[in-house]
Amino acid sequence: MAEQRPLAELLRLPAGPVDLSTIATDSTVGFPGRGKDDVGTVGAALVPELEDLQERLFANGRATPETAPRVLLVLQGMDTSGKGGVIKHAIGMVDPQGVDITSFKSPTKTELAHPFLWRIERALPAPGMVGIFDRSHYEDVLIVRVHDLVPEAVWSARYAEINAWEEALVAGGTTVVKCFLHVSHDKQKERLLERLDDPTKYWKYNPGDVEERQHWPAYTEAYEAALEQCSTQHAPWFVVPADRKWYRNWAVAQLLVEHLRGLDLAWPAADFDVSTEQARVAAS
Repeated sequence: MAEQRPLAELLRLPAGPVDLSTIATDSTVGFPGRGKDDVGTVGAALVPELEDLQERLFANGRATPETAPRVLLVLQGMDTSGKGGVIKHAIGMVDPQGVDITSFKSPTKTELAHPFLWRIERALPAPGMVGIFDRSHYEDVLIVRVHDLVPEAVWSARYAEINAWEEALVAGGTTVVKCFLHVSHDKQKERLLERLDDPTKYWKYNPGDVEERQHWPAYTEAYEAALEQCSTQHAPWFVVPADRKWYRNWAVAQLLVEHLRGLDLAWPAADFDVSTEQARVAAS
């Protein structure tokens, strides 16, 4: 049997022009099982390694914060693409004390008074931490473009600024994992209707989502531009099919495992004499 290719290779956005209509939203590429019925077993198999790798990262952050790496997981996607679901199910596999989650909403007056990356930098993960961005700095080339919140000359210059900023971030020891959760127009409608059919999901529904849905073509164009111009060698984009929730959650968890594995972290060595401390504890 041929060796399974890393999911990062399968989902990494190829270089060149981006046409999201040609990328499947319901694919299960790379999933090692037969389908949804196997996701429990496959997902459970991920947990021990993911827990171990994330704990190693956290331990290094505590032991050697001056050299410990950081991981930043960026989640972007249309409404209902499942950013919250990924955080609940995929990130829920790891120790919460080693995770920082930031959800970026409309900027405050204070944030608007600073360059657009100012609020992003304030939310970056500390050494040894996994940072999760629910939306991110990419909102400043997405919603601002779709709704003409700033002149084109302003938002169009931000692609290069983002690339330079991400390159510096990676050079400083942060692994950046950018996931575009790719949901279809029909699936979005289905999920919005599901929220209205279930009183326990009313809280998830925002009437403004319908207005935003009318801008689907404009958002698609904005995402295609952001994906094309900001998928770089140091911080590539991964396009995660998001119509199947079970696959989406597994895929992001698998991507996180592969990137943590790539850090090749050892457990921090003791900065004390182990034998001496064993004797002291035994005698206490």
